[in-house]
Amino acid sequence: MPVNPIYHHTEDRLLQELEWIKRAKEDPRSFEPLYNKYYEQIFRYIYQRMDDKDMAHDITSQVFLKAMNNIQKYEYRGVPFASWLYRIAKSELYQSFRDEKATRTVNVETVSLSDMIEEIEEDISEESRTVLLKAIAELSEDEVQMIEMRFFEKRSFKEIGDILEITENNAKVKAHRIIQKMKKLFNEIGYEK
Repeated sequence: MPVNPIYHHTEDRLLQELEWIKRAKEDPRSFEPLYNKYYEQIFRYIYQRMDDKDMAHDITSQVFLKAMNNIQKYEYRGVPFASWLYRIAKSELYQSFRDEKATRTVNVETVSLSDMIEEIEEDISEESRTVLLKAIAELSEDEVQMIEMRFFEKRSFKEIGDILEITENNAKVKAHRIIQKMKKLFNEIGYEK
């Protein structure tokens, strides 16, 4: 599966980012380049999961405030700074769901569904897309997040592992198990017609 260039960095880009982080650790006012680089990406991540634009802006602001206030705790792990921001965003989003301030949604694109259908080894048709959406609705919150990161955002297993705070290999295993579950659900739902 091809990777999404929005989420993957060259060595030069990672080094530039590390320089920004170093400056931000020395002076919080130097956090601006990181904010500018990742605000839209983090906002989209949050907004795709809740469908409330104002709430998504509020949560995104909270993510960056927490990141800036805790930048001293950041440790480089060989993946972009965004992985750390996504962990904070995930936490803030889940807290919002627990507090019932937001309602969970899944926004999907046709291209992403096609990738998933191919992975499940089914023919791509309007009917298979409908069945797949029903199967996704049967998954747990964590399983949906894994599907979103792998198929909709096209993240590497290394980055998924970092965001979920698991090993890269564990991310691969979990993704494989979810695909197997999706195949089973896909077939069960498909036969219910």
